[in-house]
Amino acid sequence: MKRDKPSLDLFWIKDKSLTDTDALPAPEIIAAEIADDLEAALGQFSKIAARLGQAAGANG
Repeated sequence: MKRDKPSLDLFWIKDKSLTDTDALPAPEIIAAEIADDLEAALGQFSKIAARLGQAAGANG
């Protein structure tokens, strides 16, 4: 039995809200939002790493 390979090409998924580029925020605002999101994510990963380190120390 021959199986079709799934296509991971997502060209057909488009965010219709991005078609009007005049409605986008200024690049510096987008960059600041990205930086804020990355800093928040890094903080969360740091907490996870600390907890994993504590758990490893308690088990070791």
